Amino acid sequence: MKPSQPAQGLFITFEGIDGAGKSSHIETLAQAFAAAGRSVTLTREPGGTPLAEQLRALLLHQAMDALTEVLLVFAARRDHLCQVIEPALARGEVVLCDRFTDATFAYQGAGRGFDWKTLSNLELLAQTGCGQQAGLMRNPDLTLWFDLPPAMAAARLAAARQPDRFEAQPQAFFSLVAQGYAERARQAGQRFARIDAAATREQVAAAMLAAVAQRGWLTAADPQAGSGALP
Repeated sequence: MKPSQPAQGLFITFEGIDGAGKSSHIETLAQAFAAAGRSVTLTREPGGTPLAEQLRALLLHQAMDALTEVLLVFAARRDHLCQVIEPALARGEVVLCDRFTDATFAYQGAGRGFDWKTLSNLELLAQTGCGQQAGLMRNPDLTLWFDLPPAMAAARLAAARQPDRFEAQPQAFFSLVAQGYAERARQAGQRFARIDAAATREQVAAAMLAAVAQRGWLTAADPQAGSGALP
């Protein structure tokens, strides 16, 4: 009898503007994978390592120009990839990450107006050669995009915690960020699954699980819940 092959690592990211509610659904997906017998690593960006968490604190609370912001984001991401994400994937784990590079293009690119070509160059530099096969850039296997109208997101944030430097931005900023996410989804439609974050919590969770099940990684969720996968 041949020994069983180790499970293939999966890298799934959660994206959306502040207030979209994505963070509250990560644990639900983690529990679903754990019930299926998979080991799960939960992490976030910016953050995920001691160094990256220190950079996160600076990004969320210290004023800086757009270039400084971008460089700190990618520095944190590089450390996170090398120290947490790539080792977990090599062990065959499921990595669920609250934000990744799509957020950089949405927030710093579309929101701050930073040059997308420069972001693409930094993306390649930071996400290559840190456990991946030489020359291959690490990208998520699936990105769950929690899409919510900025006005609804603003209303949710107003009733939540004390806002950080990003959450305190005006609605016009989040409208640009939402456009940035839409553009990233257009460019990588096979990787993205759009989730209608304006639906009820139960509907959002069902759509999320269906999007993952559609790829054969979990048993099919509620058949009435559409995945929202982009065409």
